[in-house]
Amino acid sequence: MLRILIVDDETELTNPLSRLLTREGYSVDAAFDGTTGNELVQTGNYDLLILDWMLPGKTGLEICQQLRQQGVTTPVLFLTAKDTLDDRVEGLDAGADDYLVKPFELRELLARVRALLRRAGVEEYSNKSNRIIVENLELDSQNQIAYRQGRVIELSEKESQLLKYFMENTGKLLTHGQIMQHLWKEEEQPSSNVIAALIRLLRRKIEIKGETQLVHSVYGKGYRFGISHM
Repeated sequence: MLRILIVDDETELTNPLSRLLTREGYSVDAAFDGTTGNELVQTGNYDLLILDWMLPGKTGLEICQQLRQQGVTTPVLFLTAKDTLDDRVEGLDAGADDYLVKPFELRELLARVRALLRRAGVEEYSNKSNRIIVENLELDSQNQIAYRQGRVIELSEKESQLLKYFMENTGKLLTHGQIMQHLWKEEEQPSSNVIAALIRLLRRKIEIKGETQLVHSVYGKGYRFGISHM
């Protein structure tokens, strides 16, 4: 089980974050001051550190700098209210791997955690039951997040539902009518232009320049998902 340490003196943030990460399958320790956090860092064997910048006793910046001086490469995610460019540069220069400005959504933090663990080459322990993988695209439908070639892709609810439908029906022709019925109740169904716009938005997120096209239009009929072999 992957181990994560959170060091933040804001209990109203630390406690729900600890519960979220625990539900995701991680083993989580928490400290509420820099001195205790630094002791845990030095004695524990953690896969990821989530550090508040400003802490009583010892700052997160000081903890990170000390680790890097010791040659420790454990990924560090900074949480901070400091949001200027100079602050970001200072944090990254201290050895941080990522930087998240408060306030933020817990879902976004979870995405950053997964990305850092992937980048560090650590296999994730968190829930896989909601994951679908097709080619080099992975969808975490529960958290509305996709991954492709190291990128973390945040999706809207409808984009996530559409991508899941595509991935569960890879290689099949899905008509406009089928997509409409799957995404909307009959009394809520919008015009076909809405489907085209939604697919356009999804394509922009999952198919950036240099990546193989996955969503293919079938003229006058609908769409087919997957690598084209034609």
